[in-house]
Amino acid sequence: MFINFLYYLRGRGLKVSTTEWVALEEALETGLANASLTGFYHLCRAILVKDESEFDLFDDCFLEYFRDSDSEPEIPEELKKWLNRPELQQAPFDEQQAEINSLLDSREIEDMFRKRQDEQKSAHNKGSYWIGTHGMSVFGNAGMSPNGIRVEGDSSGRRAFRVAGERRFRDFRKDNTLDTRQFQVALRRLRQFSGLIDLPATEFDVDNTIHDTADNGGTLSVRYKRPRKNTIKLLLLMDSGGSMDYYSTLCSALFQAVTKTRHFKDLKIYYFHNCIYSRLYTDPTIGPTSMVPTDRVMTIVPGDYKLIIVGDATMAPEELFESYSYKTVDGQVIHNSGHDWLQIVKDRYHDAIWLNPGARPEWNAEWAITYDAIAKIFPMFPLSVEGIEAGMKELL
Repeated sequence: MFINFLYYLRGRGLKVSTTEWVALEEALETGLANASLTGFYHLCRAILVKDESEFDLFDDCFLEYFRDSDSEPEIPEELKKWLNRPELQQAPFDEQQAEINSLLDSREIEDMFRKRQDEQKSAHNKGSYWIGTHGMSVFGNAGMSPNGIRVEGDSSGRRAFRVAGERRFRDFRKDNTLDTRQFQVALRRLRQFSGLIDLPATEFDVDNTIHDTADNGGTLSVRYKRPRKNTIKLLLLMDSGGSMDYYSTLCSALFQAVTKTRHFKDLKIYYFHNCIYSRLYTDPTIGPTSMVPTDRVMTIVPGDYKLIIVGDATMAPEELFESYSYKTVDGQVIHNSGHDWLQIVKDRYHDAIWLNPGARPEWNAEWAITYDAIAKIFPMFPLSVEGIEAGMKELL
């Protein structure tokens, strides 16, 4: 059926084999595409793309080839009209229903969503069963379920695991939020941190050998250069829990990319919640057994480490500005606020940046206060391709 698409992909440079194409046709026959263009896209990408470096090319091919295709939308227009109820007030929060919803996995919710679409004949709101709004249902918008599928509307609680009807394939842009692959590509740019260390010239220098040999009329003139070693040492501090749960997938991708890269001579990773206080943690669960005094970390991690802090910089103002008492390693009692601690950390690590997975919270004036205060201490960059490039330049 899509044989021309196969030739189009090959013509654009994607090496799609006949075996892979037959596997795609068999998958279509079994209904794995769910009779939707988006489902077909995910199926093609899973079967036909063999290397992560080809994801962007495939997305571009798919978008271009099916740009003018007419496909039945996942969300009927009538259902969209039923869900356009911004004037409604929230129904009472049902803790028991929320607990039930939290036990449902994404596959169960997807199956239930398709059944509800077949069954539903009218608008339903403030409930827990139908596709509606302002209730405890796992489908709809403006609801209070801890998980589910958002249908129309704007993101508020950031709890949906997907948005119904959203086309995921799109042109590659440098300002897109980073995923695991893009993190790895961006981190490769840190190779410029790896300086030529002061060792004897023992590494064969191909370019200069060719150049000098040519200058000598073909007489071989071997040149050597000093070896290039990873000299950058990195301290990574990551916000965990609370409002950062929304970015957990993104931060997990960053963690995997950083820990797997070979661009660092040394890497230290600690966690905090909302703001850096007198304690850091060696585990993202920030449990008491993984607690480490912040001043001890600053003692064992020298000031020549580059510092990257990852967090959304949003919290209640009192969490940032109120002072808390703590005992230092030598037993002194000191009163510091989170804001004080951030300044202490910045004074210790002069080469420091803050990477933010979110934007300035224009919807919450109080959280914007903490965002702005932190941005005055640390140069803040978004977790995008351009943002991380600018951050790396700042660390240099």
